[in-house]
Amino acid sequence: MGVKLGDETRGYTRFRFLSELLVREGFSVDLITSSFQHWDKAPRDTSRECYRNLPYSIVFIDEPGYKKNLDLARIRSHAVAAKNLRTHFAQHGEDYALVYAEIPPNDVARVCAEYASEHGIPFVADINDLWPEAMRMVVDVPIVSDIAFHPFARDAKRVYTLLSGAVGTSDEYAMRPAQDRKEPYPKATVYVGNVLSEFDGGVAAYRSGISKPDGEVWVTYAGTLGASYDLATLIEAAAACAAKAVPVRVKILGDGPDREKLEEIAARLAAPVDFLGYMDYPHMAAYLAASDVTVNSLVKSAVQSIVTKIGDYLASGHPLINTGTSPEFRNLVSEGGFGVNVEAENTAALAEAIEKLAGNPSLRKIMGARARAVAESEFDQPRSYMRIVDLIRKLI
Repeated sequence: MGVKLGDETRGYTRFRFLSELLVREGFSVDLITSSFQHWDKAPRDTSRECYRNLPYSIVFIDEPGYKKNLDLARIRSHAVAAKNLRTHFAQHGEDYALVYAEIPPNDVARVCAEYASEHGIPFVADINDLWPEAMRMVVDVPIVSDIAFHPFARDAKRVYTLLSGAVGTSDEYAMRPAQDRKEPYPKATVYVGNVLSEFDGGVAAYRSGISKPDGEVWVTYAGTLGASYDLATLIEAAAACAAKAVPVRVKILGDGPDREKLEEIAARLAAPVDFLGYMDYPHMAAYLAASDVTVNSLVKSAVQSIVTKIGDYLASGHPLINTGTSPEFRNLVSEGGFGVNVEAENTAALAEAIEKLAGNPSLRKIMGARARAVAESEFDQPRSYMRIVDLIRKLI
C-alpha cells in the first residue's frame, strides 16, 4: 500500500524490487497497490506512462485516501481499499497461483488471505509492523483501546491463521503468527534492506557536493519526525556535547508532524542541529556517507524491531548508535560490532556515546567497516530477497 512506483520520490521499494526479482526468476507478476499515494497523501494519476511497460503489471485498487498517518479517515480508506480488492479478486479468480501481501494494513491482508484460502492457493504474509501493538504506543487507554483496536487484532489473527508462509522484516515479526495458530509454518527473516548499488550510486553522484568543515563530526538521523522516533533526546544530547566543546553537529534528514516542535527545542537549547528536510534517496545516501555516526533513535515504548533505514545506515560505512529497545536488534548491534546500544530517552547516555565516538576516529573506522560488511551480507536486496523467491517456489 505504500510502495514507491515509477518516478515517485517517496515510498518503500521492497515490493517493487521483489516484483522485479520474481520476473527475472521466471514468474509472471501483478503488483496490486492503491490508487492513493500514501507518502504524498494524494491520488495517483494512474494513466501516467511511468506506470506502464514494466516487467510486471501494476493493478491499481481505488482508495479514497486520507490526510494523516493515524486517524479514522485512514482506517475508513483502507476498509474501502479492502472491499475493492475483494472485487478485483472476484473478477480475476483464476489468475493467481500464489498471493503475497504485506501486513499491515490488516484488513487488506485479510482479503488476500481469505481469497487464497477459498481458491486453495498459498498465501504468504510479509509482516513489516504489528497492528494493533504499534497503535497502543499512541493510544493506550484501558478497555477503550481494547474495544477500538479489536478489529485490527481480529484481522491479524485471521491472516496469521490462514497463511501458508511468513516473511518478517525481523525474527520477531516472522515468529509473530505462532501466537495465533497451532500449526507450524515455513518462515524467513528478510530485512527491508536496500539495493547497495543504488546507495553507492547516490554517494558517487552527490558526495562531492557536500561541504563538511574540517574537524566537525556529523551525527545523522534519517527518517520520519514522528511519535516513535526520539529526536528530542538527540537534540538535547547535541546541546550537551556542545556545552563540553565536543565538535559535533547533528544532521536531521526527513520530515514529519513533530518537525516544528523539534525545531523549537533546538532553538531554545541553541543546539548544533540542522534540519535538512526530506531528501530523495541519492542525496540522502550521499549525506549518510559524508557523516561520521548514524543514529537509530527510538522512544522506549516503540515496538519497531528493525526499521527500514537500518540498511542505509549500515551501507554508509559508519558506526550506529541505537536507542531502540528491540532485543533482536540490540543483539545484532553488539554481536555485529558495528555500533553501540544506549538506553532510550537518556540524554546523558546518548551524549556520552556520541562524545566517545567523536573522539575516537580509529574506533569509528573499525565499526564502520563492520557496518558495511553486515549491509553487504544481510541487507542487500539482490542477495537477501532470494530467500523470499525460494520460499515462494517451495510453496507453489
